[in-house]
Amino acid sequence: MAQFLLETVWLVPCYALIGGLLAVPWSPGVIRRTGPRPAGYVNLVMTFLALMHSAIALFATWNQPPVEVFIPWLSTAGLNLTIAIEISSISVGAITVITGLNFLAQIYAIGYMEMDWGWGRFYSLLGLFEAGLCALALCNNLFFSYVILEVLTLGTYLLVGLWFSQPLVVSGARDAFLTKRVGDLFLLMGVLGLWPLAGTWNYTELAEWATTANVDPTVIALVGLALIAGPMGKCAQFPLHLWLDEAMEGPVPSTILRNSVVVASGAWVLIKLQPVLTLSPFVSSAIVAIGAVTAVGASLIAIAQVDIKRCQSYSVSAYMGLVFIAVGTKQDDAALLLVLTHAVSAALLVMSTGGIIWNSITQNVTQLGGLWSRRPISAIAFIIGTLGLIGFPPLGGFWALMELTDSLWENQPWLVGVVVAVNVLTAVSLTREFGLVFAGKPKQMSERSPEVHWPMVLPMVILFGFVLHLPLVLQSLALLPDWVTLNKDVALLLIWSTIFGCGISGVIYLGNIPKPIRLPWQPLQDLFAYDFYTPKIYRMTIIFSVAQLSKLADMVDRFVVDGIVNLVGLFSLLTGEGLKYSTSGQTQFYAFTVLLGVGVLGMWVTWPFWGVQFLNLMF
Repeated sequence: MAQFLLETVWLVPCYALIGGLLAVPWSPGVIRRTGPRPAGYVNLVMTFLALMHSAIALFATWNQPPVEVFIPWLSTAGLNLTIAIEISSISVGAITVITGLNFLAQIYAIGYMEMDWGWGRFYSLLGLFEAGLCALALCNNLFFSYVILEVLTLGTYLLVGLWFSQPLVVSGARDAFLTKRVGDLFLLMGVLGLWPLAGTWNYTELAEWATTANVDPTVIALVGLALIAGPMGKCAQFPLHLWLDEAMEGPVPSTILRNSVVVASGAWVLIKLQPVLTLSPFVSSAIVAIGAVTAVGASLIAIAQVDIKRCQSYSVSAYMGLVFIAVGTKQDDAALLLVLTHAVSAALLVMSTGGIIWNSITQNVTQLGGLWSRRPISAIAFIIGTLGLIGFPPLGGFWALMELTDSLWENQPWLVGVVVAVNVLTAVSLTREFGLVFAGKPKQMSERSPEVHWPMVLPMVILFGFVLHLPLVLQSLALLPDWVTLNKDVALLLIWSTIFGCGISGVIYLGNIPKPIRLPWQPLQDLFAYDFYTPKIYRMTIIFSVAQLSKLADMVDRFVVDGIVNLVGLFSLLTGEGLKYSTSGQTQFYAFTVLLGVGVLGMWVTWPFWGVQFLNLMF
């Protein structure tokens, strides 16, 4: 049975796709008698089946060699497009995580969207997301990975814009779509540019080609920069990071997936392309630089935010920056471990704060407080999610950061400083958020804020139980280092940085220090609070340039293109009006008109022969 499920694991994306299609009839205007709830229940059952299928297949594929399945799709004009599927422990483990988090998110959505009539559309789009992410995890072809990423970009636009009657939701969905499209456009250039060099889009064959490839450094640098642009947009890396904050306007259950596995879709493609990207040292340096700038910058920005969603969105960008650093330094195992630990911890943090958004008037953390006594389960979940994300032993985040820093300790110690700084800043940011939301005395906005009901509590409890037991899972799979070979210096550095970050933030936000806390220099405070003025820079550069080009194109269209068309039309009108007077009925007049036309045509054709001589005689 397990072997059969392993051989058919490529059908897992079809479960979610079928569930999404079955939910469509419950959209408004199609089925009204039963209400929208069956759409959610159908998707829940299909996602549970997908989770069971992938979980059983994971045990069957563990310690087994990867197997490739090829599905012919298109063969024409020398172009052979075959859908390549890789069935391995990593890919099957990835779809298990995706289906598991989506299953919990759908249970959470039953409670969160209890009174919402958009269940049909919402669960259909969740099914589309799950199908796309599972297909991306199994896909072993760069071209089809790009196609799947495009589908996910469309799904992001539709899911963020679920409540399309709200202006902020519309602008958020539009900005998220357009920002990701910038990265996707450059990614397409890289995909097409890689084909003449390697002759294949298969990830396995690309890795083999990269071991012996001899290509022009400039060409591979340009192709590599184009290939990392797509993951930059998906992982919300600078300067394509603003979309994640805008996408927070969508429903919280979709944010659970977006902050955990959707942002990791770009990291997955980046890890797959790592052998190709390392052909250019410049590209590897660019990946590390982008990751370091985003990780440190986003961590600083998160500390200065007051919106509960924005605090977490920038922490996601910062953690994905660490994944970029891991890929740029050829630490694929560390990158995969970072993606896994971040996915479960970030999803738990969103669940914890999602209940506050659900039944509170405000999302401003400075207006909340004292929720520990009213929301003990949410508070515990937030603590577990925070400790699972930072370097707190023995939880998963500690081992992921340990894996990364241990590899960098000897060769690139300055990057160890970056990782430690990000760990400190993340600890400060999340402890600050906990102190403002759960600690202290209740304020006017949080005096009546009870714990959420069981459909939202159940997935939260299940997930923080998994976060607590993740080290045991990793140890049972032999993915953790032995204590004997552990780098004690790196471990102590991470532990002390965690204690320092949580301690200094705890003293400030859990003590009696007057709040809000501000930096002594106001311009620096504003720099962090306003996202390093990135939106303003966008408006002054890219948006202004596009607006001016649009105006220029409009002028050219109105005065040049339309002018030529209008001139031709006017000439035809005047010519026709003139010729109507030649219809006198006299044969000799018709013959004269024909001869005149033939003469003018002859002069125009023979002008190169006699025109030059005529000009010479004149001058």
